[in-house]
Amino acid sequence: MAVQERYENVTPGDSALSSPDTASGGYIEGGRKVEANLAWNWIREGWRYFRRQPGLWALLTLIFGAFLMALKFVPVIGPLATILLVPVLAAGLISGCQTIERGGELELAHLFSGFRHNAGQLVLVGLIGFALTFAVLVPAVVLMGANEFMTVMGGGPATMVDVPGALGLLIALALFVPVNMALWFAPVLVMLQGQSAPRAIAESFRGCLKNLVPFLIYGIALFVLAILASIPLGLGWLILGPVVIGSVYAAYRDIYVPPR
Repeated sequence: MAVQERYENVTPGDSALSSPDTASGGYIEGGRKVEANLAWNWIREGWRYFRRQPGLWALLTLIFGAFLMALKFVPVIGPLATILLVPVLAAGLISGCQTIERGGELELAHLFSGFRHNAGQLVLVGLIGFALTFAVLVPAVVLMGANEFMTVMGGGPATMVDVPGALGLLIALALFVPVNMALWFAPVLVMLQGQSAPRAIAESFRGCLKNLVPFLIYGIALFVLAILASIPLGLGWLILGPVVIGSVYAAYRDIYVPPR
């Protein structure tokens, strides 16, 4: 369903930074299977959300990136804090899409609204995501060796990767697919459906599993767009970042919320 169609019968000026969809829109347990051609539509809707307030979206993306970069310089806890807070910030931006859909305006405060709504569960999503990511890297570390693995992860040349090491990397890459499926919708389900982190992760996996073909198309399209966005010194991410956030919200609406 197109964004402009969703503006109909919506009272403008809804200033709530986020409110559950359960009361007005209902919820489809485990998500529903959708048509493959909706994959590109999710990206188009993300673009429409961006076009509503492009300047503010770009500013929010800059703040998002700067905040995460600053955290990385905090000794000891910085890198872990970055992982834990990404779902909180992403959920806040997704709530901005909800506000736009309901006829309201995106606000700077949306970026941090996740800290005021289910923050503990959103942080738990980040913690579980960290644990799952660590788990899928174990085969690569075991088969490749810790030193070579750290060299490759640090961007160094993989001069000593043998057949077992390459196999470990391939296994890790394959396992990343279900991990991403489990995490893709988790922040929005916590933020807008009030779910616990474990349930949101399980529901995200179920929803993605039912829509493998649409997500394959969606993933390929985002991969191509990511390459293009990275070419001009990464400046394209000021546009693509918000578009991805909007596309996640559009996909969530199509899969988990009953049509109106």
